[in-house]
Amino acid sequence: MTAPLDRHRSVELQVWAERVPRVRRIVAAHLRHWSLDLHVRPVGRALDELLANVHRHVGDDNACVVELRWTGRRVTVSVADDSTRMPRLLPSGGGLSRVMALSDSWGTCRTADGKVVWFTRYAEAPRTAGLLPYAPLPGVRTARELPLAALV
Repeated sequence: MTAPLDRHRSVELQVWAERVPRVRRIVAAHLRHWSLDLHVRPVGRALDELLANVHRHVGDDNACVVELRWTGRRVTVSVADDSTRMPRLLPSGGGLSRVMALSDSWGTCRTADGKVVWFTRYAEAPRTAGLLPYAPLPGVRTARELPLAALV
């Protein structure tokens, strides 16, 4: 029986253009540590969009909290800020359209202090075969039974 996974990390920060790559690297390091290397690029791109929205729309006091959670089946990334202005899906693309394309689900919700924008990706725990005994290849047993002198 295996224990269920529930890994969680969060960071509070002021969003500046120079800081976004650093946050992306932090999230990528956690994903790699959890053996979710295939999700580093799409999660990083979607996170870039959410942080760019905070930088663009929240204003000078652009503090936010980025949370990363992996349950063993799904990775959820959320960005909470103190703005009450809810994001919109624009018909021209970009922004949340890109988040939608890079994720399995996404959404927004109001909070007492502002809002949260989140997205999820299906990310099942990687399976490893481990060290299993394999049957010898055909012909190997007969070769081992022959005396060493007969093989030369």
